[in-house]
Amino acid sequence: MSCHINPSILSADFANLQAELEAISTADAAHIDVMDNHFVPNLTWGPPVVKRLREVSPVPFDVHLMIEDVDRWAPQYAEIGCESVTFHAEAAIAPIKLARTLREAGAKAGMALRPATPVEPYLDILSELDMLLIMTVEPGFGGQKFLDVTLPKIRRAAVALKDSPTPLAIQVDGGITEETIVRAAEAGANVFVAGSSVYGAEDPSAAIAALRQAAEHPHS
Repeated sequence: MSCHINPSILSADFANLQAELEAISTADAAHIDVMDNHFVPNLTWGPPVVKRLREVSPVPFDVHLMIEDVDRWAPQYAEIGCESVTFHAEAAIAPIKLARTLREAGAKAGMALRPATPVEPYLDILSELDMLLIMTVEPGFGGQKFLDVTLPKIRRAAVALKDSPTPLAIQVDGGITEETIVRAAEAGANVFVAGSSVYGAEDPSAAIAALRQAAEHPHS
């Protein structure tokens, strides 16, 4: 699949989220980080806020749930119209059942792994998913530096998926810049979450275009 750029609104101006979503209308999706202050030490928003934002967004929603009790809460995000819902492997009790429930509700199903969580135990269930999110920072806060130690895991996942009958996106989230996106793309990632490198730029759409160019043509 071609590369996708999904800016994270965690780095946006929370007082003007509708305008901040409109500023990334050239992106493939908006990345929505949902945190509960239990699974990660930060608190963001829940279904009512996400539902209202989805109603005014010019781009699809790529929701990343960094929450406990995800088997219970994740389906709600599919039901309110989010196009993709990603849960953490470390938080899910029944990941296959949850992925199937999300798909039945009309959303794509994604599964996320923290930097220290190996991909190998989950290789057999990847066919149940639409996307694998490999965290390239510890989840919880924006603005962190990309962890190069995650690159071998991205490569192993890409190799394992090479002959898969069903296409599976490999997403990376954390510390994505014009420089680090090249390393992540070369390792096999094709969906990139960028927060401060988009929302910290004077022109978010130009930043999105520059990231896309770097990922698709790394040595041009």
